[in-house]
Amino acid sequence: MPNPTLEHSPNAALNKTVSNKYLDLPLPDGKVQCMYVWIDGTGENLRAKTRTVDFVPTKPEELPIWNYDGSSTYQAEGTNSDTYLYPVAIYNDPFRRGNNKLVLCDTYKYNKKPTETNHRYNCLKAMEAAKDHKPWFGIEQEYTLLDMDLRPLGWPKNGFPGPQGPYYCGVGANKVYGRDIVEAHYRACLYAGINISGSNAEVMPAQWEFQVGPCEGIDIADELWMSRFILHRVAEEFGVIATLDPKPMEGDWNGAGAHTNFSTKAMREENGIIEIEKAIDKLSRHHLRHIQAYDPKGGKDNERRLTGRHETSSIHDFSAGVANRAASIRIPRGCAEDKKGYLEDRRPASNCDPYSVAEALVRTCILDE
Repeated sequence: MPNPTLEHSPNAALNKTVSNKYLDLPLPDGKVQCMYVWIDGTGENLRAKTRTVDFVPTKPEELPIWNYDGSSTYQAEGTNSDTYLYPVAIYNDPFRRGNNKLVLCDTYKYNKKPTETNHRYNCLKAMEAAKDHKPWFGIEQEYTLLDMDLRPLGWPKNGFPGPQGPYYCGVGANKVYGRDIVEAHYRACLYAGINISGSNAEVMPAQWEFQVGPCEGIDIADELWMSRFILHRVAEEFGVIATLDPKPMEGDWNGAGAHTNFSTKAMREENGIIEIEKAIDKLSRHHLRHIQAYDPKGGKDNERRLTGRHETSSIHDFSAGVANRAASIRIPRGCAEDKKGYLEDRRPASNCDPYSVAEALVRTCILDE
């Protein structure tokens, strides 16, 4: 039975059983499909294309450097458009399965210098400098499901659902929309080898969250980007749009963030609360720098979200507190009681580049830059 909310989606209208007889065809021996995935010139959107290799890759260095038309991804001029893809991480492909792989890539210009949205390049340098401190991260990725009219999935076409309250971690057809997508994404991430650690329905109806981590160093950003790619691909098959916009609906509705949990080895040890408090003091002195790093528009997207309402702090002020979801930095109550653990930076926007977020935290809290 067709879903009337998706009637304008070509992908939802396709009969998926037809494609199965082709996808079930066995591949010739030794042939592997590798889908190269990269961040385009917006710093938010992902692109992908596939090539065949004659072996089963086990690490990114085994795969060939490739290229693409950067003039079509906002990363090059048409007169000099070849842009390079350097494989940096490999995951199992939950869509094609078998030996096929998803390959996360860095992007480099014609002169082999990183593109403007290749923030992994500098993040990796920071992680190398801080590796003895063993920085751990966990990111809570919020997102919103939309129909093809860019309306939150399940919302009335000419009105609004009831006010927020019953939807967070809700159960029931009148409280949650799109759980099939959430469950498919969760399982696909686990299959891929991503350290996805949970999911839940969020405060605004049609809004969800999944968590990636704990991961050490650069892995957190690699895995979050690939989990985003998998989310978009899963939603595509359902004929639904997954948006990471930090404030998809104006008015009395929660925005979407990417709350980032951060700790060092010293924070996780006995009396680590002292190190947590030192880190918070350092963060208080670099608030503007972090705001500029926490969304792809230098803070402009977060202006719509960090209003001091809807469980956010004000973008203009730095604050910290135990169990305070209206603060810039929250110390979880359990960490305060144990006197060790981690801090939660609640400022990053849902569409942040996790490479920029992780780098900023390491440079401020560990490298004292």
